[in-house]
Amino acid sequence: MRPSASHYAGGEYNQPHFLDSCSLCHKHLSQNSDIYMYRGNAPFCSQECRQEQIEMDEANEKRWKISSSKRSNSVRQSKDSTKESDTNKAVRTGTVAVA
Repeated sequence: MRPSASHYAGGEYNQPHFLDSCSLCHKHLSQNSDIYMYRGNAPFCSQECRQEQIEMDEANEKRWKISSSKRSNSVRQSKDSTKESDTNKAVRTGTVAVA
């Protein structure tokens, strides 16, 4: 019987090896079949599973860049409006205020 996460055997907890199953579909990877790797330590049972993961990661990165860009534009706009309001203030020179 193969454990899905970890199991207790003889006083030790044993974690399954990271090459035991596909990172996407969790299909068992046999020792006699090809294993397709991605980003160093993510094993996949087929080129299709690997490609699907690559496409999901690219979509997530694109979404993150768009949201990050929107946030930086928002910050930039608020800084610009602060600068504009500061330049519209009247300043009297030669006046000293003492508290």
